[in-house]
Amino acid sequence: MTFVAIDVETANQNPSSICQVGIAFFSQGRLVHTWGTLINPEDSFLHFNTQLHGIGPCDVAHSPTWIDVQSDLRDFLERCILASHTYFDRGAMNGANDRYGVKPISVSGWIDTCQIARTTWPHLPNHKLISLARTFGIAYRAHNATEDARCAGEILIMAAQTTGLSLEELLRAKRQRSLSRLPEYSLRKSVL
Repeated sequence: MTFVAIDVETANQNPSSICQVGIAFFSQGRLVHTWGTLINPEDSFLHFNTQLHGIGPCDVAHSPTWIDVQSDLRDFLERCILASHTYFDRGAMNGANDRYGVKPISVSGWIDTCQIARTTWPHLPNHKLISLARTFGIAYRAHNATEDARCAGEILIMAAQTTGLSLEELLRAKRQRSLSRLPEYSLRKSVL
């Protein structure tokens, strides 16, 4: 199971206002590397967003812009399978690419780990990343892009182990819009 998990934080309600990006590389079902950076969104910050992730204008004043990091991201991500907890991150990246007039990164597929978690563990009260981390004993600092990416990747691996499906099977099910037809799985007692 080889894929890259990604997460972004934004400065305001505009998804293209990315102020942090984090990625976690997984190979054969194991975390092998993480990378992240603050990004100057060249946009205003909302107090709500700053309180959520702790990033403000002073923190990003001398950081690269999206256009500065997009070529590095392209090198990291092109032709990879990407995973994120909801498709917000995909929309934010597409918005930032549109805003700066750069071509989107071509990937092999994109998996929504929140959707996978809902299908795998439908009886949980919610499928927020922080709730899933608590349920499965995954330690992480919420609303830090690199940590969120790592946690989402670990959730994907746990879901694949629980369902017995490979990453390719999960992608195929998503492409066929048949995720809702996957059998429902309950938590294994060992992970509580």
